[in-house]
Amino acid sequence: MRETAKLSTLNISSLVSTGAGFDLLRYYTLPDFLGKDAPYLLYFMGKNIARETTLETWDDLYEFFQYMGWGELQLIKEKKKEFIFHLSGHIIEKRLTQKLYNVDFRLECGFLAQIIQVITSDTYECFEQINKKENTVEITAIKG
Repeated sequence: MRETAKLSTLNISSLVSTGAGFDLLRYYTLPDFLGKDAPYLLYFMGKNIARETTLETWDDLYEFFQYMGWGELQLIKEKKKEFIFHLSGHIIEKRLTQKLYNVDFRLECGFLAQIIQVITSDTYECFEQINKKENTVEITAIKG
């Protein structure tokens, strides 16, 4: 087993990146190597990243999303077996309006599903719905 520090908002904030390199890997390289399985792998990569964090609260989660350059995450509705989040901000608008590749949010969904499990002690699966008109992403977490 490898010995590495857990990810936190403190050590993530020290990384310097524009995200462009990550987008190249995410939207060009992975799909080229993995074909139609790329979105599934991205989802599980998100879950794996979440397992390597120290996040335990909703506020930690929202801050982590911003540090990672994943956008501004906001819980807009909570039901007994469901959470609905909006992902928005400048970075989301940029991703949704570019014309080079098809955008998805599978990595973010996997990450969110795992962190919700940490916070609530229940298993959730997340699905995204892109709203290009408003340049937002609605992520629904459903208790599994």
